[in-house]
Parts: sequence; structure tokens; C-alpha cells
Amino acid sequence: MIQNFLSRLMGKTPGPAAFDADEAELAIAALLVRLARADDHYDEAERRRIDAVLAQRRGLSAEEAAALRIEAEGLEAEASDTVRFTKQIKDHIALEDRRGVLSALWEVALADQARGADEDSLIRLVAGLLGVSDRDSAQIRQQVMERTGLRPA
Repeated sequence: MIQNFLSRLMGKTPGPAAFDADEAELAIAALLVRLARADDHYDEAERRRIDAVLAQRRGLSAEEAAALRIEAEGLEAEASDTVRFTKQIKDHIALEDRRGVLSALWEVALADQARGADEDSLIRLVAGLLGVSDRDSAQIRQQVMERTGLRPA
């Protein structure tokens, strides 16, 4: 299933790659995992934050969110190209939800109370690929810090 989805996500199958809501959320979850792994330190705080974000976005139980994260970990490991991966998300998700994706990314980036250069770089790249300006991304980061109380050390 992941190989079929990955082929469609990366445009390796003919015809349009229309996502349903579940596939879009899986792609977003994989992006969250990629961000958490960006600094080569994927810890329990980041896993819990990803689970919380996924549960909140889709109204999932804790178990369902964890299962989605685990599936996303496999997808993320297989998807080598962040640019194409993110472009497919952009092409299938409305701008307002893309801002929500960026908010989720900031929550995960701040979950371990540290802002690493690798995470910042990936968020800047993804924001641009999703069509969200650096200024909007900074505002979203501030909103996340105010809403969650998360602060980099």
C-alpha cells in the first residue's frame, strides 16, 4: 500500500494523483516525521507531539494517531525527495490548510524545546514549497509558541 501511494505521490504512475483526505493526512504526517528526524534526534517528545497534532487535525484517538504516525514513519523513510513530496501536498491541499500544516510543523520543531538549524532549514524550504511566505511562517511560529507555551531553549 505504501509503495502504491508513494508512486502516486511522486508522480510515477500515469494519470492524475488525486488524494483522498486520508492520503493527504498520511502525507502530512510523513512530513511531520521528516521534520522531527531532520536533526538526527527523533525523541519521544516529538513522537508525542506528532500524535497530538494528528489527533487534533483529524479527531483521532491516541491509538489511531499513533498508528498513523507509525505508518508515516515508513512512508517518510521511503520518500527521498522533500521537494517533490511537498509539491504534491501543495497541489492537493488548500492554502489555509497549508498554513495549518506549517503550524503543525512548528509544534513538532518546538516539541523538544530546541530549535535546530536543520529543522529551521527544512521548515523554510517547506514553507516556500507550500506557498507560505517567511513572514507568515514567522507569524505562525509566534502563534504556536503563544498557544502551546512551547519555547526553544
